[in-house]
Amino acid sequence: MFAKETYVQRRAVLKKKVGSGVLLFLGNDEQGLNYEDNTFRYRQDSTFLYYFGLSAAGLSAIIDIDRDKEIIFGDELTIDDVVWMGVQPTLREKSDAVGVRETRPSNALADSLHRAIQRGQTIHYLPPYRPEHKLKLMDWLGIPPSHQEGSVPFIRAVVAQRNVKTAEEIAEIEKACDVTADMHIAAMKMLRPGMYEYEVEAELRRVAAMQHCELGFASIATIDGQTLHNHGYNNRVKEGDLFLIDAGAELPSGYCGDMSSTFPASKQFTPRQRAVYEIQNAMHIESVKALRPGIPYMDVYELSARVMVEGLKDLGLMKGDAGDAVREGAHALFYPHGLGHMMGLDVHDMESLGEIWVGYDGEPKSTQFGRKSQRLAIPLQPGFVHTVEPGIYFIPELIDLWQGKNLFKDFINYDKVEAYRDFGGIRNEEDYLITETGARRLGKKIPLTPDEVEALRS
Repeated sequence: MFAKETYVQRRAVLKKKVGSGVLLFLGNDEQGLNYEDNTFRYRQDSTFLYYFGLSAAGLSAIIDIDRDKEIIFGDELTIDDVVWMGVQPTLREKSDAVGVRETRPSNALADSLHRAIQRGQTIHYLPPYRPEHKLKLMDWLGIPPSHQEGSVPFIRAVVAQRNVKTAEEIAEIEKACDVTADMHIAAMKMLRPGMYEYEVEAELRRVAAMQHCELGFASIATIDGQTLHNHGYNNRVKEGDLFLIDAGAELPSGYCGDMSSTFPASKQFTPRQRAVYEIQNAMHIESVKALRPGIPYMDVYELSARVMVEGLKDLGLMKGDAGDAVREGAHALFYPHGLGHMMGLDVHDMESLGEIWVGYDGEPKSTQFGRKSQRLAIPLQPGFVHTVEPGIYFIPELIDLWQGKNLFKDFINYDKVEAYRDFGGIRNEEDYLITETGARRLGKKIPLTPDEVEALRS
């Protein structure tokens, strides 16, 4: 939690941006895992955290812009709660800590909203992503879940504010990135042929927990790197395998890190692995060189794709003009995801508010395979924090599908690609802050080049 003044100032900016109406903030409740009292790890809604800073369950809030009121709704602990959880700060004490003077019981929120509607005020709410929020909005505002799209002025105001990170936010993100780097380096050092993937995943969790962090998302730790979001950990690692990790730490404040690394299970890459890894490395390095204020991140994505096509042409896997191949989408056989996303209180920052607002400023997204997965396209600005994570993958099912449909035969040498069906995937990822003059990597450096990786593995 930051100082009280931070939250007061954030809310003041938001009120000015939206201008009028009532802003509704739904804090998250506890969620039962397999019965009510056995809960998942609690995580507060990130926008609630950003403006109110309180990580306790069962809270909601409104900002009545027209009447200049800020109210936090919640319930005091009963003696039963104290017996099981100990003494906690009162609702009044929690609210004072973030500069909110008025509190009311949870059951008073619906009445407050109804009174605002009777006064002719607009109720602004953000798109819900939890089932209980959808039910509450249906109950309180009479909006069925299929029509709960959220208030565009509210969404745009939050995005404009949260996209640009302050110095105190950047300091928190860098701490999370440092822990994230420690997680990757520890896992890269410990992996040996004969281990199971779950042993590596356990090491990632151990390093995070030892520094008072949670995981920001379900880790990827796998020899099946061609599966982009592989959350299974049952494979046994063999000599000659490539191992891909995508993992990040989350601080108690909620700020995240997100990094990926790929390395050989053996002490060195095979010649074929090194050749593909060098291409992916060039994609990453050229993308980082291009980072600066004003450049659309879609342009950086396209640059990374052209670098990959040129490299795969050298291996005989692709052919033709690289610009044409990327424009038509042939590159996506090997590069089916985007170059990166915003990062902050959410590892995909504000994804619940919609990529079209966070990464596209309301402009329509491409529907082209691969390109449509680019989450960030707008011109970069100082204060943006985002990932850089190009990848190269050989997905047998995708190769068979495209070849069977005779897609992009002017750009893809399918007979050569066949020899790489069992290759897997390579992704490396770092986190960057856009500065006034360029960009700065956040967090400790993890091995990136083949030589750096092999030096750590030796």
